[in-house]
Amino acid sequence: MAVPKQHYATSSLVIGYALCSSLLAVINKFAITKFNYPGLLTALQYLTSALGVWVLGKLGFLSHDPFVWETAKKFLPAAVVFYLAIFTNTNLLRHANVDTFIVFRSLTPLLVAVADTTFRKQPIPSKLTFLSLLIILGGAVGYVATDSGFTLTAYSWAFAYLITITTEMVYIKHMVTNLGLNTWGFVYYNNLLSLMMAPLFWVITGEYSDLFASIGSNRGNLFEMIAFTAVSLSCVFGLLISFFGFACRKAISATAFTVTGVVNKFLTVAINVLIWDKHASPFGLFCLLVTIAGGVLYQQSVTGVSSVSSQRDPAASKLMDNKDVDEYSEEDQEKGISGKISGV
Repeated sequence: MAVPKQHYATSSLVIGYALCSSLLAVINKFAITKFNYPGLLTALQYLTSALGVWVLGKLGFLSHDPFVWETAKKFLPAAVVFYLAIFTNTNLLRHANVDTFIVFRSLTPLLVAVADTTFRKQPIPSKLTFLSLLIILGGAVGYVATDSGFTLTAYSWAFAYLITITTEMVYIKHMVTNLGLNTWGFVYYNNLLSLMMAPLFWVITGEYSDLFASIGSNRGNLFEMIAFTAVSLSCVFGLLISFFGFACRKAISATAFTVTGVVNKFLTVAINVLIWDKHASPFGLFCLLVTIAGGVLYQQSVTGVSSVSSQRDPAASKLMDNKDVDEYSEEDQEKGISGKISGV
């Protein structure tokens, strides 16, 4: 009986992760459409995530590093970059459709590979990896060239998001690793410090004046049920994807987890097409699928190199296991518990 129970438990975790991951981008788009205050929306998400980790820690469901001001000072640059990535991501979803977000999110391996080779003196990518990056670039160029919803504002936010998320991937992971925080500690510090920074961005962007004017004139949608529901779903799903993501990663192999992530991307595209008209043209969707396929090929090429290295050197195997954990943690930190960056 133990085996069937474990099977059902694992299946439930995979299904839960798939649903949260595939729906999160669409939910965030829905939230920012109905609640047009990106600064306040992300602040509520930071609050939900930080409070959720703290409460679950108190209840013994997880373990996170305690908040210490000395550590917080060292962590602050990471939190600033994280906040900027979330800020640009939210504004990208505000001005563009989900498909555009997925295309630019899929471009990150290309920039990370260039940055790693240029700044971190990493080896030049293999031929298969280089081919996969070209496929990603080709799909993205085709999408942009045929995007009927192209606006300078939307693509300005898209490029700003691309730069900030690439910076986080190349630099921030290394810095945070040196601080010795565990994964939930990273999540806790990230969201709590970002919550502290939120008022500053409200003033800089002038959003506070729009919010107060809307409340004063009673014309805003701040307290409408549909806006409340959208924001609540965004916050809850942001927390749920972390729970299911961490649990799913422990329950299944890295390969199975990668396959699940790929399926989630296709589910996001399908859901986005079915529920509303905020999506790309047929050719744009084809280019989007080409970009995703390039991402799949990229993952396979990197995994292949890792496997060969681990077979040659047992010590390398342990190193790659640690690397896989770090890379997963990075993805969860940026897209999961924060709830602001999509689960794709």
